[in-house]
Amino acid sequence: MVTLLNTVEDKVARDICRDYADAPDSLLEILHEVQHKHGHLTDEALRTIAQALNISRAEIHGVVSFYHDYKREVGAKLTFKICRAEACQAVGAKELIAEAEKAFGTKLDASAKDVALEAAYCLGNCALGPAVLVDDNLYGRVDVTKLQEIVARYKAKTS
Repeated sequence: MVTLLNTVEDKVARDICRDYADAPDSLLEILHEVQHKHGHLTDEALRTIAQALNISRAEIHGVVSFYHDYKREVGAKLTFKICRAEACQAVGAKELIAEAEKAFGTKLDASAKDVALEAAYCLGNCALGPAVLVDDNLYGRVDVTKLQEIVARYKAKTS
């Protein structure tokens, strides 16, 4: 049996679009919610969003590829975002990145299955740098010792 791609609908994405009254100016919020539900943005979800909002898939692709927070594949179970903006760099972000790479056995911005390390370029916590975001938890004034404590806490949580 042949299934036309434009007839494949993602129910979750469709419901989220309806929650936003199918408003094209809500695209970013819709993408965030769909990604939160699925863990990433599927082709089916993007086609459904394009159809529901009456915008092209090319436009959605442009948005998704521009913003690095949108993921097209299933990501790591846990993501550490380490701020690399100037204020955090000035107070030790490079050392934190090196320590995190060693602790998790992965490189910054490399694909990972269990734990991913991602660069962020402002977490809005400049006065308390270096800053680290894990899940939805923001940590400030993170030094190597504090990072090791955070790492140990999250390793125990994911084990």
